[in-house]
Amino acid sequence: MAAVSDADVERVRGFVAAIPPGRVATYGDLAELAGLSNPRIVGWIMRTDSSDLPWHRVIGVSGAPATHLRERQLTELRAEGVPIRDGKVRMRIARLSAEELSRL
Repeated sequence: MAAVSDADVERVRGFVAAIPPGRVATYGDLAELAGLSNPRIVGWIMRTDSSDLPWHRVIGVSGAPATHLRERQLTELRAEGVPIRDGKVRMRIARLSAEELSRL
């Protein structure tokens, strides 16, 4: 993985912290917004430095939660009113657009 600077981590953390309840953002959208080359970098940041963030609002583009966090993530999202069908977030409704993300 490419080197990740403290500034990269703080940019991603800032965007994640700003995602409002009831909405989600994708790893890819956050990577693009933060100027990172790969969504996996956002995933790495989320795995290593997100316990104090609304981590559950970051999801893959398919709307499927991370397998190891599935029930916990879906429970958190449902509690915020995120629309879910068949175990996946309804991305057309809940996903923040790139424009919305850029204004966070």
